[in-house]
Amino acid sequence: MTEKKRKQIAILGSTGSIGTQALQVIKEHADTFEVYVLTANNQVDLLIAQAREFLPEIVVIANEDKYLYLKEALQDLPIKVYAGEDAISQVVQFEPIDIVLTAMVGYSGLKPTISAIKAGKVIALSNKETLVVGGELIAKLALENKTPIIPVDSEHSAIYQCLIGELDNPIEKIILTASGGPFRTYSNEQLRHVTKHQALKHPNWDMGAKVTIDSASMMNKGFEMIEAKWLFDVEPEQIEVIVHPQSIIHSMVQFQDSSIKAQLGLPDMRLPIQYALAYPERLHASFERLDFMKYSSLTFETPDMEKFRNLAFAYEAIRKGGNMPCILNAANEIVVAAFLQEKIGFLQMSDIIEQTMHEVGFIASPKYEDYVQTDAEARVKATEKL
Repeated sequence: MTEKKRKQIAILGSTGSIGTQALQVIKEHADTFEVYVLTANNQVDLLIAQAREFLPEIVVIANEDKYLYLKEALQDLPIKVYAGEDAISQVVQFEPIDIVLTAMVGYSGLKPTISAIKAGKVIALSNKETLVVGGELIAKLALENKTPIIPVDSEHSAIYQCLIGELDNPIEKIILTASGGPFRTYSNEQLRHVTKHQALKHPNWDMGAKVTIDSASMMNKGFEMIEAKWLFDVEPEQIEVIVHPQSIIHSMVQFQDSSIKAQLGLPDMRLPIQYALAYPERLHASFERLDFMKYSSLTFETPDMEKFRNLAFAYEAIRKGGNMPCILNAANEIVVAAFLQEKIGFLQMSDIIEQTMHEVGFIASPKYEDYVQTDAEARVKATEKL
């Protein structure tokens, strides 16, 4: 009996929340998956520990200052060590790689994702900013290169699962669920005094700092709405965001016969990660099972877009199109970093994003170079307002 060939995985951002959970999944299914590439931005010691445990072919550290430290730490192992953002874009094209899991945070994920798509790799997409910034470009490239994009976000994974077997049945509506974050019942006055430590305590999910703040401000849901538009070829008007505090229904799809399909499960990111890596197989998982008796009441609310203006900005950005979502994303990355450094208040984040959206030059049909220029300009404008 021939041994099953293990899928070769490249994890971009292996030291972050998604990357570390992906490695847990790979460890649990070592007969199915093998790590080929690990990359990190700054967390060199954790990258070294991961490399020693999983023995990938290649490791890359984006921060070139840490290259020598990394290389010396791994010199007793047959692992190739590279550094720099360009190196990440190059290694994802290596032939043995089957799946590229893009788990980098922010705009930095765009370039290597484009590179992996052009190389025809299966993309397990966790870096939502890639589709927020360059959705039109990514959708076009994926079509041209016949590259599958399997979403890792729990909401988009849910939609993807709901659409399996539906063939060409048109989507009437996508219903994106949101936990509402830790401040959904707060007044504007209470939001004015929110601290970084309060914002980093998500009620249901265990995520990285940036995504947790985005969830608290509902920018995360705005980004997911933009992602859904490109992933599932629908208009913004066909995407409804509803607040579902229990985070058990991960999202739903409504069809033209009025039927709605939903995907349910406990809030655990390992499930959508495992689904994306194993697709089309469903592998056995050791995760806890959903007990309906513990969740006898599932509730739903309309999001307050006047209080959580970032969600409204995201709808505005995608309706305008062009480079506007890129401006939105760049401004958001600047203000989230400033909030985490306690330089600005929670509500000021939205103020600065709105001002930046009005001030950066609009380009209706951007090329890749335009996205790079827009991102840089928006960051400068947003930084000036801190």
